[in-house]
Amino acid sequence: MALHPKDIKPLSAEVLSIKGTCSAGHKIGEAFPISCWDSGGLCGFFYHDIFPNLNVMQFGGEYPWGGADEMVLECPDRDNLVKIRIRRT
Repeated sequence: MALHPKDIKPLSAEVLSIKGTCSAGHKIGEAFPISCWDSGGLCGFFYHDIFPNLNVMQFGGEYPWGGADEMVLECPDRDNLVKIRIRRT
């Protein structure tokens, strides 16, 4: 099993909104640690969708849009859309 590299940025996730009913049971205001090694209980479909963004944030990278230390991401289920904020902590 691979060891955690040094100098990674810890991340946290918070559920901001839900349109419809989340099939994984997530609730607005729910917060949890998340990383490239631990889904934090996030739905597998959502985790798979945002994994590349987690890599960028956890290893100190930035996208040219949005803030450097947080990103708002949406669930791939458009009928029951869950929106979360990922932050470097």
